[in-house]
Amino acid sequence: MLHEVINWLITTIGSMGYIGIFLLMALESSLVPIPSEIIMPPAGYLVQQGKMNMALVILSGTFGSLSGAYLNYFGAHYLGRPFLLKYGRYVLITEEHFRRVEDYFKTHGEISTFIGRLLPVIRHLISLPAGLAGMNHIKFSVYTLLGAFIWVCVLTLIGYFLGQNEALIKEYYHQVIIDVLAASAFLVIIYIFRHRRKLAKAQAGE
Repeated sequence: MLHEVINWLITTIGSMGYIGIFLLMALESSLVPIPSEIIMPPAGYLVQQGKMNMALVILSGTFGSLSGAYLNYFGAHYLGRPFLLKYGRYVLITEEHFRRVEDYFKTHGEISTFIGRLLPVIRHLISLPAGLAGMNHIKFSVYTLLGAFIWVCVLTLIGYFLGQNEALIKEYYHQVIIDVLAASAFLVIIYIFRHRRKLAKAQAGE
């Protein structure tokens, strides 16, 4: 089944080119369940075959991810936010809860958005709370781009070096997930440590 999907994506991407990568990654980055791990490796394979350009593939995938994230971000901000403020109390979401989410993203939005773009499942959803909380648009864009760029690079390189080998793609993809989780945990620990030091200095200066 996966082999057929990969072949279809190679054909689709090959025929639609960079626009195909952009559109597929935009869908993947919104709420459409198209996993990026079956989009970018076939594109990387086409790069290895000399049929596509590596830089353009990565840029198409990265900006496609940003576009999909924008759909979630602005949709949540302009549609979900008024709806929750008006009807949230009926499902125990009070304005106080909402303010806590807003305060959290004002303080920790950057690290949450960046790490979220690297994690399975969360990658599709992190734009929603950011939009609901009204996270600064520029910061959201920068950290979404950074996280998406890293993820797209990793998957494209997997396809470039492993080609159409399903078994190896699965094996290395699972290893990449483990490595990304470990790196994300390390970054979160560093962030927490630095944040606490910053708070301690601020309190000491009062």
